[in-house]
Amino acid sequence: MESKKILDLIAKAVEEHKGNNLEILDVTGLTVVADYFVIVSGNSKLHVDAIARGILDEIEINNIPVKSREGNAEGGWVLIDLADIIVHVFSDEKREYYGLGKLWQDAPRVIEELKSEQSI
Repeated sequence: MESKKILDLIAKAVEEHKGNNLEILDVTGLTVVADYFVIVSGNSKLHVDAIARGILDEIEINNIPVKSREGNAEGGWVLIDLADIIVHVFSDEKREYYGLGKLWQDAPRVIEELKSEQSI
């Protein structure tokens, strides 16, 4: 499945589970690890878990292979590796601590692009 379609599914799951401050970064050319980083946060451990489970459910329904899953809501961070897309679900505190958005500040944000494509 095309990356943009997978990003759409992830954004849909995040919206359904009321994830906070969704950022989708196009890191193509900035790293060999992935083409996109998705960063979202939840208000509590339960919220982080619900967002991560929602994303994983959407991925499973659409038969998208998960390369690996790291972390847990108890630790305030869940990583879902989909090869070309890496999803980071943080608690608000862990997101601020790790500052991935600042670390990858040169990466174009593509969330607005996805929203405009969905409204067409």
